[in-house]
Amino acid sequence: MADILLKITHLSKNYGKQVALSDISLEIPRGSIFGLLGPNGAGKTTLIRILNQIFLPNEGEILFEGAPLAPSDIIHIGYMPEERGLYKNMTVGEQLLYLGQLKGLSRTQAIEQLH
Repeated sequence: MADILLKITHLSKNYGKQVALSDISLEIPRGSIFGLLGPNGAGKTTLIRILNQIFLPNEGEILFEGAPLAPSDIIHIGYMPEERGLYKNMTVGEQLLYLGQLKGLSRTQAIEQLH
């Protein structure tokens, strides 16, 4: 059996009466590349936001490397949205600097990483 990096079990998320995710379970083996495909409204963005701990699920469990997903785990999770929707008045470099600092880098470290 493959080494499981991420295991999601019976994950559900509701926004009031609107069901965004309903009983989702999946396993992602270590070393794999995994994508989410589906039509608008299928729950892809909601799942990614839960994995990045922007939202909390209503039900279910997420294990990362065999332990419950923790705030410190988000540094190991990549997310590439279809379009950049953060701060449209900032350059890409300014956004990278800002995001690097959000991830715990000093301004100097973030600038070094950009070069």
